[in-house]
Amino acid sequence: MSSRQNQYNNLLSLLHKNSRRRRGIQQIHCHLLLTKPLFNNIISLLVLWNSIIKHYALSRFPQDALSLFKHLGNRRSPFPFDSITYSYLIKACANMKRTDVGSQLQSLSTKAGFDSNVHVQTALVNMYADSRYLVEAKKVFDGMPDRNMVTWNVLLTGFVKWGEIAAARAIFDAMPEKNVVSWTGLIDGYTRVNRFHEALHLFRMMVAHEGIRPTEVTLLAVFPSIWNVGSLEFCQMIHGYGEKSGLNVLDVRVVNCLIDAYSRSGSIGSAWRIFEEVDDERKNLVSWTSMISAFAMHGMAGEASDCYKKMESKGVVPNSVTFLSVMSGCSHGGLVAEGLEYYRKMIDDYGIMPEIKHYGALIDMLGRAGRLEEAEKIALGVAMDETGNVVVWRTLLGACSFHGDVEMGERVTRRIMEIERRYGGDYVLMSNIFSAAGRFGDSERVRKMMDARNASKLAGITLSTCRDF
Repeated sequence: MSSRQNQYNNLLSLLHKNSRRRRGIQQIHCHLLLTKPLFNNIISLLVLWNSIIKHYALSRFPQDALSLFKHLGNRRSPFPFDSITYSYLIKACANMKRTDVGSQLQSLSTKAGFDSNVHVQTALVNMYADSRYLVEAKKVFDGMPDRNMVTWNVLLTGFVKWGEIAAARAIFDAMPEKNVVSWTGLIDGYTRVNRFHEALHLFRMMVAHEGIRPTEVTLLAVFPSIWNVGSLEFCQMIHGYGEKSGLNVLDVRVVNCLIDAYSRSGSIGSAWRIFEEVDDERKNLVSWTSMISAFAMHGMAGEASDCYKKMESKGVVPNSVTFLSVMSGCSHGGLVAEGLEYYRKMIDDYGIMPEIKHYGALIDMLGRAGRLEEAEKIALGVAMDETGNVVVWRTLLGACSFHGDVEMGERVTRRIMEIERRYGGDYVLMSNIFSAAGRFGDSERVRKMMDARNASKLAGITLSTCRDF
């Protein structure tokens, strides 16, 4: 092999190794400008320049691809770019959300004779669809004499991304052939617009379709629908498919979602069995947090706490969601001392500052235990925006209602009214507190106040709207 060929191969290898490093790509770029006489083969030069443009386009600095294109085009003898060049330049525009520049490249590529090139036109469909120019994307698509599977999928996922599910379904139905990307894209689309039953129906059709094998991406797309429907049947179907295909073993994300799905479908035993089957080395923070949350959801406070302690003993560092899960479990299980200790540990041992949900869980925990004065002190010290504060106070108002504390209920209601007066649920709750205490006149007064202020009776924001004491 000649030294020139060796140098050529080395440059391509270096580009691959430095694909994520801007400085590395720039060094190769400069080297090529200085040594271009060594490469008198125009095809070799084109491959190198296209490789650099590609890596720029897919990096965090896609504008560098356009700068290089402009530099090479402004020379005395402009470089003869091909369809691959334009495809990656348009990709750079898509990543920059610069459809205006992409439109100019569309004109240039047409002049260069690539108006029927499937790769260039597919890149244009992707750019327009990704930036929500769906009419333009469809126009380019309709004008293509030839389309491949990628073109169809790009258009489909573009419409899915922006919630145009009816149009996406029409595209899906019109596809001459479909692959796993097509099916997964539409399943994801139905999930995004909360049409969960249709997502599950489509998944069932996909599994039954000969030659189509769902991937881990498909399973991850369908899980939110299972969570919302609470379908144990689909949990078992996906679990079985994952076992047969090996996806449960290969991708811990699938395992984590299965734990969550079984828990939400009411089968805590199945969730625990899956969790136990996974080696501790493969479990990540999400695995542990999902199991802790599952126990908390099912009122198994002791098990949630034990799971947390085991996680900590394995050296896994908890995050704010982990603490929220275990605190919620302690709240529902009446483990106030442990819940308070987790709150302290979160702040002092891990330096995690509480968010509104942590305050809500803490107040809910104290409220359930009848420690209303402590809960009120915490609520008074919460420094959040108005939305956050009203959530905290509503949580405390629910505790006042359960324990029949009229005096504190009045104070809390006044706090809520200082922030928001339009939610009817606050008035109803305070009216009920008065009624339970036999103060029917005050109860009627609050009801009339609600009507006078035209307060809405729609569900408001609270951390314990349904209190199952």
